[in-house]
Amino acid sequence: MVDYYGLPGSWPGRDRATGLRSTEEKAVCVEAAIREDVIAETGNRFESDRFVPFVVMHEFEGLLFSDCGAFSRGIGRPDLQASLQEIREDFATPEEINDSPVTAPSKRVSDLVPGYGKPLLGVLAVLEIGLSRIREQCPHFDHWLKQLEARAG
Repeated sequence: MVDYYGLPGSWPGRDRATGLRSTEEKAVCVEAAIREDVIAETGNRFESDRFVPFVVMHEFEGLLFSDCGAFSRGIGRPDLQASLQEIREDFATPEEINDSPVTAPSKRVSDLVPGYGKPLLGVLAVLEIGLSRIREQCPHFDHWLKQLEARAG
C-alpha cells in the first residue's frame, strides 16, 4: 500500500498517471506500472503474482470518511460527526477526497482535531468503522482486498 499523493514522479507509472482524469484510473495506472517493474526486476512472473500493489489516492485518512459517525466516535470526538460528514458529502467516494497540500484528508482531520495522531487515532477510527463499511464505501480498496483474498484461496 502506497500513497499516490506522496509518490515522487520517478515512481513507475506516476508521470503517466498525472494526465489521467479519474482517481481510479490514476491508481490503476500506477499499480500496473509498479507490478510490471517488480516483474522486470525479479524476472519471475509466478513469484510476482503474489505481489498485489495498492495505491491509496489521497492518504489513509480518506478511508476513514467511510462512516463519519463511527470515525468521530473512534477518535473520541462525536461532536465532529457533522463536520466530517460535510467534508465527505463533497465527494462520490471517500477515496476521492482531494489531495491538495491544504485540503488533503489528513490536513482536514488535523484542522478539526489539533494534535491528530494517525498511529493511535487512525487505528481507533478504523476499529470503530470496521473493514466491511470501508470496503462498502471504497470500491478501489475493496477490489484490492478481493485480489488478496483470491490469492489466499
